[in-house]
Amino acid sequence: MPRRVEDVRVDDAPGLEEFVRRLGAGGGFSAKSVSDGVDLLAEILGDRQMTTFLSFPADIVATGTRGILANLVREGYVDAVVTTCGTLDHDLARSFRPYYHGAFDLNDADLKRRHLHRLGNVVIPEANYGAIIERKMRPILRRLWARGVRSLSSCALAAAIGESIPATERGSILRAAFDQDVPVFVPGVTDGAVGSQVWSFWQDHRSLSLDLLSDEQRLADLVFEAKRSGAVVLGGGISKHHTIWWNQFRDGLDAVLYVTTAVEWDGSLSGARPREAVSWGKVKPKARHAAVDGDVTVLFPLMVGAALERLHGRPVRRGRS
Repeated sequence: MPRRVEDVRVDDAPGLEEFVRRLGAGGGFSAKSVSDGVDLLAEILGDRQMTTFLSFPADIVATGTRGILANLVREGYVDAVVTTCGTLDHDLARSFRPYYHGAFDLNDADLKRRHLHRLGNVVIPEANYGAIIERKMRPILRRLWARGVRSLSSCALAAAIGESIPATERGSILRAAFDQDVPVFVPGVTDGAVGSQVWSFWQDHRSLSLDLLSDEQRLADLVFEAKRSGAVVLGGGISKHHTIWWNQFRDGLDAVLYVTTAVEWDGSLSGARPREAVSWGKVKPKARHAAVDGDVTVLFPLMVGAALERLHGRPVRRGRS
């Protein structure tokens, strides 16, 4: 018999995990996919023998979702991060300067005159982005040069930035990754302010090079050594593709969760569902997979809260060695 649709109760103020279960029982459109997504997320985060990739674009790092991502890394639920250069930018900038609430319909010409950037409905003073990144990156690059570093992978660059961020900055993804020895891969490392600072430093230090192939080797080692491989993929773009691309070389991911606002009918990688990745060998035919449609900044904190509540009381999945 098919499952019966149940009315969702909230009058008894259920916890997140129970609330999500009730959403699933209610059988309501996207609500059911959120509940299914939490089931899969809890399975991925709770699997001690699964090598877990966390993939996301930079825009959400400008929001409070940054703290959710940092917590997952810090608590040992993530083995590798794959992201874009803007994550390095925003994580570094926000570790020293605040971003502010804004609105989507602000006058952008007026913001420009006032030296303010708009990222969706987040407002960033120019001095809290480009200027602070330049001020922090130059000493980092000088220290690396003084240590004799002449070839720099994106993982090494991310680790150097993480090391420079105060340990008290608990919201920093890069500091958490440095503390836990979690590699942060940035395949498009020149596509942002941090990348531009590396280019600027290179003008006077022409022996310095970016070594992306060593990143690829480290990714290959993670993939080939994995007993099981899983991924939590937020949004799309190069970070999503790099994650699933490398996993095709082990015949695909064993489990994958997508959360996205993109549609699949335009053929975009960002909107492609896990079932499409099966045809490419990037996700195994028998893999557990789920796709949740919606804004990551709304859904992912809810889903992580529910999944961790379900796992509450268990030890941290694994420490870093």
